[in-house]
Amino acid sequence: MTTPFPPPDARIAALRKALRSERIAAREALPDATRQALTQHIEAHLDALVARLAPRCLAFCWPWRGEVDLLPWARRWLAADPARRAALPVVLTPARPMEFLRWRPEAPMATDHHGIPIPAGDEPVSPELLIVPLNVFDAAGYRLGYGGGYFDRTLAALDPAPTCVGVAFELARCESTHPQPHDKPMDWVVTEAGVFGGRGKWEVGNGK
Repeated sequence: MTTPFPPPDARIAALRKALRSERIAAREALPDATRQALTQHIEAHLDALVARLAPRCLAFCWPWRGEVDLLPWARRWLAADPARRAALPVVLTPARPMEFLRWRPEAPMATDHHGIPIPAGDEPVSPELLIVPLNVFDAAGYRLGYGGGYFDRTLAALDPAPTCVGVAFELARCESTHPQPHDKPMDWVVTEAGVFGGRGKWEVGNGK
């Protein structure tokens, strides 16, 4: 049985909730032309980082609520090498770690309880690299999701743990996400400004 993570104190919980709501609203308000231009920069930086890390199997998330849309990028990454595999995270049981099901561009899709598309098949995979959407992130690599703890539970359960690459627009950056004891920092963060990486050793990169 999964032990639930203890909630933060009321003050910290309120700060985290306000940060999350503020940055999601800003992201959803981006004009289409701006979003497309920023996404192109993110894709270029992600190309360089993923080429450096060289995974054979990676997982990413279907875009939701204005998140960076990596579907075109994932299609190109798969098309470049038939040996590559991609997956999407799927919540099969509430309050349990997510599972990863293989995704192919042409494969049929279903939807989860949030209405988010998920693979209709049942082929599990173990990604070496996990691309994580960030609602909010800070200079230490900590993130805020949607508050459900899905990624926290999943990252705590995976052994070996995959390399985690957070992806976001720069507007998601903040001074501190007020991380909790169970939070795990990203190994890398990619925004339109570049690649930021190394847990606890963060420097602006140029995607190379």
